[in-house]
Amino acid sequence: MTMETPPVRGALDHIQRHSRRWLGARFPLGEVLKTYSWSKLKADFVAGSTVSLVSIPQAIGFALIAGLPPLMVIMSVVVGGFACALFSSSRHLVFGPTNSISIILAATLHSLSGGALTAAELALVLALLIGAFQIVAGLTQMGKLTQFISRSVVIAYGTAIGLLLASGQVPHLLGVAAEHGDFINALIGAGDHILHLDFNPFPLCMGVVTLLLFWTIERFFPKMPAELLGLVFLSLITQHLGLRELGIRTIGDEGALAAAVPSFIGMPFRQSEWAVVPPLISAALAIAILGMLEAVSISKTMAAKSGQPFDANQELVAMGTGNVANSFFGAMPGSASFARSAANFQSGAQTQVAALMSSAMVLGALFFVAPLINFIPVPSLAAHLIRIGLRMINREQIRISWRSTKSDAIVFAATLLAAFFLKLDTAIYVGVGVSLALFLRKASAPSLVEYGFNEQGQLSEIENGKNRGNSAISIVHVEGELFFGAADLFQEQVRILADDAGIKVVILRMKNARHLDATSVMSLLQLHDYLARTGRHLLISGINPDVERVLRKSGARKQIGKENIFPAEANLTMSTKRALLRASQLLQQAGAAPSAGVRIFYDRNRENTKGGAADAPGAGDHDKPADYQI
Repeated sequence: MTMETPPVRGALDHIQRHSRRWLGARFPLGEVLKTYSWSKLKADFVAGSTVSLVSIPQAIGFALIAGLPPLMVIMSVVVGGFACALFSSSRHLVFGPTNSISIILAATLHSLSGGALTAAELALVLALLIGAFQIVAGLTQMGKLTQFISRSVVIAYGTAIGLLLASGQVPHLLGVAAEHGDFINALIGAGDHILHLDFNPFPLCMGVVTLLLFWTIERFFPKMPAELLGLVFLSLITQHLGLRELGIRTIGDEGALAAAVPSFIGMPFRQSEWAVVPPLISAALAIAILGMLEAVSISKTMAAKSGQPFDANQELVAMGTGNVANSFFGAMPGSASFARSAANFQSGAQTQVAALMSSAMVLGALFFVAPLINFIPVPSLAAHLIRIGLRMINREQIRISWRSTKSDAIVFAATLLAAFFLKLDTAIYVGVGVSLALFLRKASAPSLVEYGFNEQGQLSEIENGKNRGNSAISIVHVEGELFFGAADLFQEQVRILADDAGIKVVILRMKNARHLDATSVMSLLQLHDYLARTGRHLLISGINPDVERVLRKSGARKQIGKENIFPAEANLTMSTKRALLRASQLLQQAGAAPSAGVRIFYDRNRENTKGGAADAPGAGDHDKPADYQI
């Protein structure tokens, strides 16, 4: 027993250390609090106060976009923001309702309206699904997958969100009726009202006054929160001057806001209403993916400026936790907010405590300003949101995406058009699908150039088939990814080259080939069978251990023949020399001339990155042309 005690104690110590590391990774705030100080508390308090001032008018505006009660949106700031900050690895990220989430949510709720659940109940179910997707993605280490989504997709989607946000507020600015979520039809209907002068001029005047007021505050008082001061001032004017009698609607008309404390309500649907879940899955997945992109992008930006480390997977867990908490406490789904996160960073936040304080301050302010918020004019909020939407359109980023490459331009245009004419969640899938398809198209289009030895014994390109010797051996240099997308095209091009009746042996020089899969192995075997049927031979040289393992496990090495495959050696040219000796033996057995010329093919795209023909594959592998003469 005594001899087993040290191993048992060591195992327990190992479990404890592993548990501490796991808890530290899942609860970064705990590590932060160990070194928390009074100076950090003061900095976090100032930053939290600033963010709370920005959050309130934004939340009210998002309620107008989503068509939900204002209290649901503010509770997303309070509950979701607090829960996310508890688990976030970023010291500056702020969670809550955003432009993109509000617009997708509005479109989704509009498409499913009239069912067994109300719009508010559907929003809670959606928050739970989004949170579940994000938590699973974080726990399964899928945070890094966001790097494979083209930046052009994000830019186009953000541009579409900005335009839809601005256009969707035009009916509110004109004081005409518009259905929530139907942005294109709402804009067309607003245009019809304008053409027929069928609108109330007073809401339009209120919107213009709002924009002028914001501009004045920003121009002469740049350090003051323009939106908050402007909307408070306008609500006081509306309350005391009776502007509602002029047909100017207020937040109270959309859904009166009352102070409340977050309370656990559980899920809103019963077993008989589970049928609502499948139609929400697509939108939930799209919002979850968009939230992942926003969180990782914002966290990377803030981490680069502050020098702090961050964990992309933990950010997904934190956001998922925030959305699950929202669903149980009657709040709408949320995401990482770039505007509030930037305000948090610029205000000097030191830790995640700033975001916690911001959520608590918004809840406290709700008890003091709720009656005043009810008098904020809807046209003023519409003007505020139009300004936000237009600011989301980054012309410099659009220029870069549009002019960099044709692929980027196609991805940008496809995503933008899909956002306008399809469902918003579908636009995400369209953009990602087009970008991946174009990437695979580029990756699966090898270009082969014929090379041979000139009179000086140097490799040079053979143009238009001129000066070509009567070659019996063709060396095809294979370089790059031999994945499924490139396999068939590669096989077809090699077959075209091998159609020359004078070629008796094809040597695939694969020292730089990588990532063979089942499709590429089958293409190699089909090429081998084709050459065998026509009385020719296939040799493979220079394969690395990974390629050798794939050929061995798949059985391809046995079919091609172990004697016809030459692994790479310390001397980079040795495997090719051995393949040439094997080719000589095969030619002699077939009664061919013992001295046959050699032709070399390689990817033209690689020439531009390696300094031209002098550095082409094979050129630097031998000093004497006799090395490649049989």
